[in-house]
Amino acid sequence: MRHRCEGEFTRGLYASRYPENRKHMNFADLGLSPELLKAVEAAGYSEPTPIQAQAIPAVLMMRDMIGIAQTGTGKTASFVLPMIDILANGRRRALMPRSLILEPTRELAAQVAENFEKYGKNHDLRMALLIGGVQMGDQVKALNEGVDVLIATPGRLMDLFERGKILLNGCELLVIDEADRMLDMGFIPDIEFICSKLPETRQTMLFSATMPPPIEKLAKTFLSNPKRIEVNRAASANENITAFKINVKSRAKRETLRWLLQHDHVETAIIFANRKTTVRELNKSLQSHGFASGEIHGDMDQTSRIRELERFKAGEINILVASDVAARGLDVKGVSHVFNFDTPWHPDDYVHRVGRTGRAGAKGRAFTFVAEEDGEAIANVEKLTKTKIPVFGKGDVRVELVEKPAGSAPEEKPAGRSRSRDERDEETPREDRPARKPRREKEPREERKPARSARQDEQDDPVPAGEWNGPRPGFLDVGLG
Repeated sequence: MRHRCEGEFTRGLYASRYPENRKHMNFADLGLSPELLKAVEAAGYSEPTPIQAQAIPAVLMMRDMIGIAQTGTGKTASFVLPMIDILANGRRRALMPRSLILEPTRELAAQVAENFEKYGKNHDLRMALLIGGVQMGDQVKALNEGVDVLIATPGRLMDLFERGKILLNGCELLVIDEADRMLDMGFIPDIEFICSKLPETRQTMLFSATMPPPIEKLAKTFLSNPKRIEVNRAASANENITAFKINVKSRAKRETLRWLLQHDHVETAIIFANRKTTVRELNKSLQSHGFASGEIHGDMDQTSRIRELERFKAGEINILVASDVAARGLDVKGVSHVFNFDTPWHPDDYVHRVGRTGRAGAKGRAFTFVAEEDGEAIANVEKLTKTKIPVFGKGDVRVELVEKPAGSAPEEKPAGRSRSRDERDEETPREDRPARKPRREKEPREERKPARSARQDEQDDPVPAGEWNGPRPGFLDVGLG
């Protein structure tokens, strides 16, 4: 058993006195140091989430732990905060990190690094980020100077270890984060090798949204009498997320997506596709229709991916089209919508995709497009989440209805047409067009604004209360009586 200073041990005993289900608990009740509490308060947090309330005392008491929690529950802080206090006392040594955090993706590793910078500002701790896609020289230099916390993806860590640039026999604390994603990406053999090079006497924490059998086996092999914390049932969906599925033909997906982006009060959205080519093509299509969108996928270098994420976080774009490389690593506040342009091939990915919205207590909406060939995939999702995803219907539409001025007759509108009469008229000489009432009587033809899409034009016209503000999309009638 490794020794700890008296202050750390006292905090651990103090933390254990507080029941896990205590109401109105704050971070001071968890046994964290005053310096750390100041950083937490400065970050704007006062009450821990359920996973934090249960995990932090256990980590401070040096317990091995298995944490099962859906994404967006504050899981990262549940191990970052106690690690900062544990590592506050100790000495750095060259090439020998004192702790190791393994992440499946570069984005998630960078997110954890941001958390350490934010919460550890009052502590003298040195951190290094080991990820692919960036120059190795700076990373090797940081290791040579000694680090307290090493945050790494398995690939880059294995590369440096094989080159003799890093030693793992001084690591006293290991975190395996997003273990089920590690499994999907084929990292389990690497993790087993890394664990074999670590000291046998260490503290190990494993976090995962789901616990498939290979992850259970991994935990039994490398954890010693772990405390198991399960905030929600495995693979459960966030109660703050309203999820729908939309039965739609593949060729109608883009039009359906545009309709939802225009009519569902979308503030910021992440759109997931299964293929990188689909991500690129969809982003170009959205931009051509006037949407402020960007893209992120595995074929982009790390610098480009970071630049797109920063644009999204800064509000320069409000739509991000992504492959599953971003499903686990994005923590952007205020994402109001997630769209699964493709039903995910792996049901676990559904949980992590929709988890990009509804974070930190906020409300979010998630839409999954289900084509004819996606029947088995959506069934697997519903089996995993133990939830029947409702079909998006008329009662779920968020279109704002506008009262028509008194005394004016309602204007008839074609329902479900892909192009308006205005668009067709642009292709027909004026003298050949049938006589009809102009759409805007008070605005001369030559002074009208440039032509817009049919759906935008029809949306501008007021309609009587109780009717659609725009053409009714055909997908709303699928599966409805």
